[in-house]
Amino acid sequence: MSTDILKCALCGLPVEIEGFSLETVDGIKSFCCAGCLSVYSLLNGEKIKE
Repeated sequence: MSTDILKCALCGLPVEIEGFSLETVDGIKSFCCAGCLSVYSLLNGEKIKE
């Protein structure tokens, strides 16, 4: 049994649903929900790859 649980890049909660991720200059960031993804985008817009 694996104990590697992917955690949200913003709040640290477990990522249970795939699809909430962004490609940044630091690599791919995963989020637990659309809200965390949106807040991260607002706070770190300069780090997001387009």
